[in-house]
Amino acid sequence: MGVVASLPFASDIVTPAIRHFVDEVHRDEPRPCGFRASFNTSYPLAVTSDVGWVSPWHFGLNHGPIVLMIENYRTGLVWHLMRRCPYLVTGLRRAGFRGGWL
Repeated sequence: MGVVASLPFASDIVTPAIRHFVDEVHRDEPRPCGFRASFNTSYPLAVTSDVGWVSPWHFGLNHGPIVLMIENYRTGLVWHLMRRCPYLVTGLRRAGFRGGWL
């Protein structure tokens, strides 16, 4: 669920989207590993499905950015560490980025 990784950037949009996924799209399934990898609410897998197609798989690769961005939203840790990394700051400046926290 890539939308969760956008939490620090647009929490006013992402928070209701997460609530929708929990309440509507994934309401009838256990989530021991988090949300499924993908879904399409407009394409039903079965005639009796009212939520559409939901992937049967979990991909750990999807969860890394989600975990980082949830922590970043909560504490700002990721951005704090990023700002303190001289290699990253130098690379961003060399790439032409200016202003903001640089």
